[in-house]
Amino acid sequence: MNPIEPAPQQRTRTAAQDRIRGLYAITPEESDSAVLAARVRRALSGGARVVQYRSKHPERALRISQAALLLGLCRSAGAMLIVNDDIDCAIEIGADGAHIGREDGDTAAARARLGPASVLGVSCYNQLDLALAAEQAGADYVAFGSMFASGTKPAAVRAPLELITRARARLRVPIVAIGGITPENAGSVVAAGADAVAVISAVFDADDVEAAAAAFSRFFPEPA
Repeated sequence: MNPIEPAPQQRTRTAAQDRIRGLYAITPEESDSAVLAARVRRALSGGARVVQYRSKHPERALRISQAALLLGLCRSAGAMLIVNDDIDCAIEIGADGAHIGREDGDTAAARARLGPASVLGVSCYNQLDLALAAEQAGADYVAFGSMFASGTKPAAVRAPLELITRARARLRVPIVAIGGITPENAGSVVAAGADAVAVISAVFDADDVEAAAAAFSRFFPEPA
């Protein structure tokens, strides 16, 4: 390391990066916009600080309208809205940012399209080298997983907890852990160094979405 370059943990995060913390709720596939909005509203009431809108619906108009609807809910709750896999949608509705995976293009190109003010997240699976490269290319946060067996993506590669710890020692950007995370195992992920836990089914499939969200949010108390 260049002796005049500060260590990663000494660098200052941006205000937007500081907001990538706590429960990061990823929306389920839902074509009924009213149902989706009601579930997201309850997750926000339970303390979700980031919502990722993820939809593979073939109708772009529906995806745009749903994303815009959720953006309004997030703004009212003081939370962030990130759009998964669709930078054009994120730009069109003025979302807080976008999230890309390995099949969604180059990180630097995504950064250029979004501009400097938008948040860019990158999936890095179980590979620290991908995360280091993503940070260098302009990612605002990285995601590792699947941390545990995931019903949503049962074939996903597994990422060990020690990867989070190693990444925390080398990365400045926030770390999001994803995959099979429940209130029972979230504490180990947070202890390993994750800034946020990304959850789909453990929140949105719960009988009480607000209570499920609150169960995750308690791992991230507000700073004194």
